[in-house]
Amino acid sequence: MVYVANEEDFEYGNQREKPVRKRSYFFSGFLGAIIGALLVLLIVTRFADNGILATKKETDDDITITEDKELNTKNVSLNVETNITKAVDKAADAVVGISNLQSSNFWEDTSAQEAGTGSGVIYKKSGDNAYIVTNNHVVAGASELEVTLSDGKKISAKLVGADVWTDLAVVEVDAKDISKIAEFGNSDTLKAGEPVIAIGNPLGMTFSGSVTQGIVSGLQRTIPVDINEDGVTDWQSEVIQTDAAINPGNSGGALINIAGQLIGINSMKISESSVEGIGLAIPINSAEPIIQDLEKYGEVKRPYMGVELQSVSDIPGYYQQEALKLPENVTDGVAIKDVSPNSPASKAGLKELDVIVELDGEKVSDLIDLRKHLYTEKKIGDKLKIKYYREGKQMTAELMLSEDNR
Repeated sequence: MVYVANEEDFEYGNQREKPVRKRSYFFSGFLGAIIGALLVLLIVTRFADNGILATKKETDDDITITEDKELNTKNVSLNVETNITKAVDKAADAVVGISNLQSSNFWEDTSAQEAGTGSGVIYKKSGDNAYIVTNNHVVAGASELEVTLSDGKKISAKLVGADVWTDLAVVEVDAKDISKIAEFGNSDTLKAGEPVIAIGNPLGMTFSGSVTQGIVSGLQRTIPVDINEDGVTDWQSEVIQTDAAINPGNSGGALINIAGQLIGINSMKISESSVEGIGLAIPINSAEPIIQDLEKYGEVKRPYMGVELQSVSDIPGYYQQEALKLPENVTDGVAIKDVSPNSPASKAGLKELDVIVELDGEKVSDLIDLRKHLYTEKKIGDKLKIKYYREGKQMTAELMLSEDNR
């Protein structure tokens, strides 16, 4: 039954409303249904386009979002190119692996066995030969050397020369297989915090061509080195400190700047259990003259004094007074243990038990100071001014440094 309202049925206060007709109810309801359907369709379409379906709870008007379990995945291919990838692309092929092959027992086994692996950097091609710089400790004791190129090809190599003091060596290979050489940078312009990249073969050829990134953590770091492993420091190596990961096998590899230029030869790391991220590299500006000498002469041409020395600090105080007869206020310096005949020192009048305290006006506290001054600041043919003590008296001498022809 349909109820039709009369005008008398709607009276609010003193104002009378017009009656509502059946047709008006039907039209309003129909229009609301259409609008609601359009809104639902719009919401469903919007979420469906994003891989999500919208459903309506029966108990209220909230909308619950559920994931579509049958979504399709897409493979996205990215071509990432940064300054780091550009630097690696420029330098990586110049970094090689070096295997140190040694014969353990000639009578039992005539084939050389791999005693260790390291890394190297191709820095020059000349005629039929190419030259690789690496660490001395990578090639030490080798009866044969084998180089593994970046493409995995193995070629035989020959040791040209090595230097124990700077821990550098030069290796020669056939140039026909070499396509890329490293570009030298300028390690003197490096700044703390500057990004650097280490490339090498940590833990052997399994991880060949590994790339690690870090920064320059410190410059002109001085690290004590015991050359003959007798527990006494023989040399102070000046190195670049970096937090780029350097592990066994990285030795001799490249430390490059963001331009892909070689600015250091990775040499060592501090591996104490309490230490994290201290890697060390030989600055290329320090290494370059050593490399040139090794390539040209097979050794480093250093000035020669012709003396055997010992630091005064290593001599007991009793002998400092009784044998060297040093004044009580002199506790540093270098004592002469022996003078070679016809050497520059001999010609300058130096004798056993003389104690050198200055070179060219610079204080000499120990044997390391003397070597540092002689090997880094003087050349063959230079004059060297010496201040020393003999039997308690201060004296001076001047000698002409020569080449060691022993």
